[in-house]
Amino acid sequence: MNTYQPQTHSTTIGYICWIFGFFGAHRFYFGRPISGTIWAFTLGFFLIGWIIDLFLIPSMSRTANLRYNSGPFDFNVAWILLTFLGVFGIHRFYMGKWLTGLLWLCTGGLFMFGYLYDMWTLNAQVSECNYEAYAGQSAMTMG
Repeated sequence: MNTYQPQTHSTTIGYICWIFGFFGAHRFYFGRPISGTIWAFTLGFFLIGWIIDLFLIPSMSRTANLRYNSGPFDFNVAWILLTFLGVFGIHRFYMGKWLTGLLWLCTGGLFMFGYLYDMWTLNAQVSECNYEAYAGQSAMTMG
């Protein structure tokens, strides 16, 4: 019995994000936006949670790998694009969301509110794009 689960979220990227984890970066990356927001407002829950997270990252990575769909859209690429070019909508272009990508490009990530929304929902967006790509591929092979 093969129980291989494709890796969607890298532990290494998680540790790199953890360096800035007192702003919640690693928690957003692993799909934990509520605690990521708390970390952002409390500097990693007064740095205590940030230090504890050093040991929790492998578990967060395993959970994210089970929770989200792998596929043609890479979570790591999407997160890097969001982090550094998110106000320009480049991550949305990457996922094939051309209209909202143009909207983000013309409005500075919908005046930063869209950028924040994407910080909360990017994992679900990429997972949905991967699911749709897989479903479309399956429909083509069946038809």
